[in-house]
Amino acid sequence: MDLAYIPSPSTGVIHLGPIPLRGYAFCIILGVFVAVWLGNKRWIARGGTAGTVADIAVWAVPFGLVGGRLYHVITDYQLYFSEGENWVDAFKIWEGGLGIWGAIAFGAVGAWIGCRRRGIPLPAYADAIAPGIALAQAIGRWGNWFNQELYGKPTDLPWALKITESANREAGLYHPTFLYESLWCVGVAFLVIWADRRFKLGHGRAFALYVAAYCAGRGWIEYMRVDEAHHILGLRLNVWTAIIVFVLAVVYMVVSARVRPGREEIVEPRSRKPVETGKADDDAADDPAEDAADAGAEKAASDAVDASADGGDPDDAGDSHDVENGAGNGAGSAAKG
Repeated sequence: MDLAYIPSPSTGVIHLGPIPLRGYAFCIILGVFVAVWLGNKRWIARGGTAGTVADIAVWAVPFGLVGGRLYHVITDYQLYFSEGENWVDAFKIWEGGLGIWGAIAFGAVGAWIGCRRRGIPLPAYADAIAPGIALAQAIGRWGNWFNQELYGKPTDLPWALKITESANREAGLYHPTFLYESLWCVGVAFLVIWADRRFKLGHGRAFALYVAAYCAGRGWIEYMRVDEAHHILGLRLNVWTAIIVFVLAVVYMVVSARVRPGREEIVEPRSRKPVETGKADDDAADDPAEDAADAGAEKAASDAVDASADGGDPDDAGDSHDVENGAGNGAGSAAKG
């Protein structure tokens, strides 16, 4: 008799009248909102303006969804293009099947396009959004619970996941690898937030830390899974992917720290908000000192032109020189005030 286990939902769809609400899709959408919300807070703290993260996410999210689905379909092509399978199922994203590797890669392309349109450095944006992506993954993994998929080996542990029988799965108690990865991603998010505050990570190193930490967990969690997958030298394909990406992320952190130490002072040029203060500077047009300096400079330039037009009279030139001195003194007095 099993005294304790995690039950699986009887269905992955909840009908709100005629509208079907699929648990997998709901988890993905909720994860995106959390990522944008936290990314926006971190972006503002870094000196950016509110709404920029969401604007760029409009590009990153669709690219990420397409990339995630493509990676899954390509690496598990037998599920859709083998004899007896229906290739149309490759488009049924609501039934599960998003590869994080493809989602991050294609999402980065979409983010790059959005950042380029706004004149923002992609590494700075990636650093701001990194913990949010980890939390989005933590939430998204619960979509696998709704679909009763991606579980691990059989176990009799109290937190075992109960899987019901269907055409493509056998009933029993298994390791809840979806839960392991969800909790790991939460830990990764807090790790990146702590490290970013402690070491002032910049130039993409916070994002690289997220990637490395996620891969470290994904490697051992992937090894526990029993769903069908391609193997290379006895290891699942995603285990090899996690190892390779982990090494690349660590190398990037080391090289980046040597080549570009410190953190970006300005992450969004038009916001003109320094990182050190975390507070927005007043616009130049609203600064009394700069207004006085600009006005004085313009008047001095105008008088100088007039003097030149009058034949370069020495007295007029002297007047122009006096105007310049007066403008400079006036600007200096305004700055002191």
